[in-house]
Amino acid sequence: MSTATAFHNRSSTQAQSLAWAGLVLMAGPWSLSAKQILTRDARIELIRGLVKEIVVVKVALPRGKHGIYVKGQGKLDRAKADSELRANGAAIAPGMPVEITRLTFKSDRIIFEINGGAKKGKKWYQRIEVGMGTTTRPVAPQTPVLAYGSWITLILPAKVSDLNLPQVKSLLGEVLDFERRSPTVLYSPAVPPKFKEAIKNHQVLVGMDRDAVLSSRGSPDRKVREVRDGIEQEDWIYGLPPHVLFVTLDGDTVVTVRQY
Repeated sequence: MSTATAFHNRSSTQAQSLAWAGLVLMAGPWSLSAKQILTRDARIELIRGLVKEIVVVKVALPRGKHGIYVKGQGKLDRAKADSELRANGAAIAPGMPVEITRLTFKSDRIIFEINGGAKKGKKWYQRIEVGMGTTTRPVAPQTPVLAYGSWITLILPAKVSDLNLPQVKSLLGEVLDFERRSPTVLYSPAVPPKFKEAIKNHQVLVGMDRDAVLSSRGSPDRKVREVRDGIEQEDWIYGLPPHVLFVTLDGDTVVTVRQY
């Protein structure tokens, strides 16, 4: 066999191998025709626009590891939701304000962690206590659990590479209200009359809880968390100088209101 013939045969074999490899790639779950991962810029926009956002749930959110699923057309998978509710019970009732605490991106879906998710385990340093004799105290602040958590999984539309913030809000519109049109706490018999009157006038009073503040003023423009005298507090800041409202919460309760 001549050198030219051997080179031709080897080239043919390599070409066939590449062709088969191409067919395998096209047939696999990672093919270019499959749902694509969101771009970096799209992820950053969604994280900035949604993490720490306060919204109102329109449907019951179940406990457990799975939560509810919303299909790519923005339709709630009610069969799965009902199954999770029957198996695990409700974590959050419809009409309750919640916080989107984390976004996890998968190749074909975005998972929204609500109120810290379903697990409320302590960090390792929160289990450490010091003291003398039989009296001890934690070395780290013990943040109270304000609400149960859950999950919302949004199945991405087919062949998507970019998805902007308004589009995601629209897809989640069946399960989340981003506008907070109705102050739900106004109808709760547990809310004192003076707080209901303040909410109607868009005022914030010491002693209100988070839900009352949200119903009165909506989501803050900024949030700042600080540890003061060993206690973690959160400042909700509304407006811009020279007219700024500072609302300080200790756990779930307003302890200071300052208007500048």
